[in-house]
Amino acid sequence: MSARSKARKRALDLLFESEQRGVDVQELMAAKVAAAEPPVSDYTVQLVDGVVAHRERIDELLTTYSQDWSLDRMPAVVRAGLRLGTYELLWQDEVPDAVVINEAVQLAGQLSTDESPGFVNGLLARLLDLKPLLTR
Repeated sequence: MSARSKARKRALDLLFESEQRGVDVQELMAAKVAAAEPPVSDYTVQLVDGVVAHRERIDELLTTYSQDWSLDRMPAVVRAGLRLGTYELLWQDEVPDAVVINEAVQLAGQLSTDESPGFVNGLLARLLDLKPLLTR
C-alpha cells in the first residue's frame, strides 16, 4: 500500500471516528498527532484539514447529486469516504482524478457493504463529470 493510500485510510478513520464519538475531528487529529502511535502523516493532516475547510460545500454536493440517498441514510464510513473523495477530486489537483475515485472505491469495498463501492464510484464519477462547473 502506498504512503498516500495509507494517509487516505488514516484520514477516513479520523473522519469516521470523530463522527461516531461526536468530537471535533481536528481536536481528535491533534491528539493522534501528539501521541504518534502510529504517526500521522502530513498528507493525512492535509486531507482532514481540507475536508473540514470545504465540509459545507462537500455535503451540499453529496446531497444534491446522491440519488435516493440522504447523507444521514448513508453508512457513516461511506459518508466519510465520500467527503474525503470529494475533497480530493475537487480541491487536490496534483492527484489524478482516476486515482481519487479508485482509492475511494477500494476503501468503500474494504470497510462497508457490498453495494458501497458501486455507490461511491457512481457518485464520484458524477461529480467528476460536473467538475468544470463545480470548481469555478
